[in-house]
Amino acid sequence: MSRALPKYNKRRVAFIGGAAAVVLSGAVIAGSALAGTPAKSGGAAQARTLAGPGTITCPDVASKLPSIPASAKAEVDRNLALLQTQIQEADKRLQTTVGQGGPNFVNNAVLGPLKDKRASTIDRIAIAIGRTTTRPTGLGSLAACTLNAGGTGAAGGGAGTPSTAATQQSGTATTAGGNTGGSGGSTGSGTITCPDVASKLPSIPASAKAEVDRNLALLQTQIQEADKRLQTTVGQGGPNFVNNAVLGPLKDKRASTIDRIAIAIGRTTTRPTGLGSLAACTLTK
Repeated sequence: MSRALPKYNKRRVAFIGGAAAVVLSGAVIAGSALAGTPAKSGGAAQARTLAGPGTITCPDVASKLPSIPASAKAEVDRNLALLQTQIQEADKRLQTTVGQGGPNFVNNAVLGPLKDKRASTIDRIAIAIGRTTTRPTGLGSLAACTLNAGGTGAAGGGAGTPSTAATQQSGTATTAGGNTGGSGGSTGSGTITCPDVASKLPSIPASAKAEVDRNLALLQTQIQEADKRLQTTVGQGGPNFVNNAVLGPLKDKRASTIDRIAIAIGRTTTRPTGLGSLAACTLTK
């Protein structure tokens, strides 16, 4: 018995040591996965592994750009870095909302807003390059990201738009506000109210009028889409669902559209400032 006890102790020490090594290696792996390696080019086909929800993968933008003029390099670099920040923010939202909402929650609350933000940022990159040389086209297809490896959302190609059920279901479209981005009613869920944009604009140059009118009409379409989404997702998600899945994406889309309006005016005359404050909408009941 006295000789067997040391052997038992050795085996126990070996077992404990092996378990500790497994735990330690698991911690290292988890830490590495959560930390991620920042992309050098603003979402360069990069996948960041998340604990549980899956992996967000976004198309590379930098490699699809033409030669960048020296006058645009600082602005382009700044926006490429912003693309990376947007992925990091989406990662955090994906982790902190695990289990919330219905089958379309990830698309509506994570991938959709990410696509909208990326589309606006990519558009600014194209505009910056286009001030000096030929403006690159086709970059908009790089905005959508996908969720893989166990995520509950579908591919990001359709993110940022109402779910299929929402587009198929009939609803009362917003009629108030015309092209100004006014308020829209949503049956049973409340009323989405957005600040008027048209009345806050300065005199619009003739050369910019068509583009401005087109984007003012788009603001109205965005409210109508948000109305439909609000109606078809009643009762889904937690207390922040409407903000994450309806008002958040709507704000991002409006910010991008309003920015394009300001840019169009600024090509001929002084670019209006302060319009960004008109992007956010509210839900009243």
